[in-house]
Amino acid sequence: MRRLMSEDGALPVAGVFNPLSALIAEQVGFRALYFSGAAFSASLGIPDIGLFTLDELATAVRWVTKATTLPLIVDADTGFGEAINVHRTVNDLEAAGAAAIQIEDQVMPKRCGHLDGKQIVSAEEFAVKVRAASEARRSSLIIARTDSKAVYGMCEAVRRGKLYQEAGADIIFPEALESQEEFAEYSRLVDAPLLANMTEFGRTPYLTVEQFGELGYKLVIFPVTALRVSAKAMEGALSETLSLGTQRSLLSDMQTRAELYELIRYSDYERMDSAFRGEA
Repeated sequence: MRRLMSEDGALPVAGVFNPLSALIAEQVGFRALYFSGAAFSASLGIPDIGLFTLDELATAVRWVTKATTLPLIVDADTGFGEAINVHRTVNDLEAAGAAAIQIEDQVMPKRCGHLDGKQIVSAEEFAVKVRAASEARRSSLIIARTDSKAVYGMCEAVRRGKLYQEAGADIIFPEALESQEEFAEYSRLVDAPLLANMTEFGRTPYLTVEQFGELGYKLVIFPVTALRVSAKAMEGALSETLSLGTQRSLLSDMQTRAELYELIRYSDYERMDSAFRGEA
């Protein structure tokens, strides 16, 4: 992750929620992944308000990092508690293979960063959590997300970004900025590696990775894109199958059996089994 961030421009980061989505992102050419709390929550059939546990998250992350060698940013929401809890969160997620761990300054229960009604903790309180995260990590990067712009305005978001960087954050994530001008202003005022959230149906305009790079951002995440598209595709496919009584018309839209087996390295397991048996 550090090497990728040293390159010029912004790095596009694919939002994933399970090993299969991670393998697809790697196959198409992404070089870094983002394990989205929103997408993971949705995949469990629950809202993104901090309902899954640290153990559930760490287990899911472990499955993803086993499937791919790409660096994985993990969304840890508010860190699963206070400073001492954040310390454990970082330990557990780093042990699961996280290359970077993101925590945010909302109160629990948290809300999607692009919804109204968010509440945030004091800047000084969250700085303590950032400090705990920084001291806990051995090699992972710490990302501090601030939701303060929507609550208190740009000046407070800038103040918090600087404070969190001083507390040990490697990357600052200003959530829910609302214009290209705001992204430019934040980059000008906060001298730190910055992450931009290019989510859909939110407050942020649809800027390209190249545009974010020109504005001074190093990482651009697409946290729920893959889940939203796949969920819509599943809805359409199952609806048509139920209506027609057959899936035949959908075959051209499907990943073939051969393509799926290639993606999950089916033949590698067959060769391994043959080698164990002493077969040629």
